[in-house]
Amino acid sequence: MEARFNLFENEFGSRFAKRFAGAGMLVHESSLPKSTQELVSLRASQINGCGHCIDMHVKEAAAAGESAVRLHLVAAWRESTVFTEAERAALALAEEGTRLADAHQGVSDETWAQVRKHYDDDQTAALVSLVALINAANRLAVITHQRGGSYEAGMFTAALAD
Repeated sequence: MEARFNLFENEFGSRFAKRFAGAGMLVHESSLPKSTQELVSLRASQINGCGHCIDMHVKEAAAAGESAVRLHLVAAWRESTVFTEAERAALALAEEGTRLADAHQGVSDETWAQVRKHYDDDQTAALVSLVALINAANRLAVITHQRGGSYEAGMFTAALAD
């Protein structure tokens, strides 16, 4: 299946993509641990079935030193022993924030309490922003049929430098 549309080849799409990527860089530069950022992005992308984003976040995490075991277990993090309590809170927020339509309450009070236990105000703001951004990125990529498999670590940062 070929991509339907390339946002970067359209004037409006390119302007939007640059602003969207700028918001992503703000989160990337936050004090939220980089490993947590990649795990959260990976989990939301798995739920949303976004091959392009799964490809990107697996490769970026691996390049940053994340273990293959942890990357493989993100999909079953609740049944795994390799994630910290803080990471588990972030992954729960990612799941509940991604599956808003599946629960009448959205993000549970229990999950929110765990997030606040492990993350300060700036990290919480970055985490909430990240969940919103990765879900939007998943939708952009899935709608336009961006496929996974060809991403190389560092491509996103290099594209922003252009």
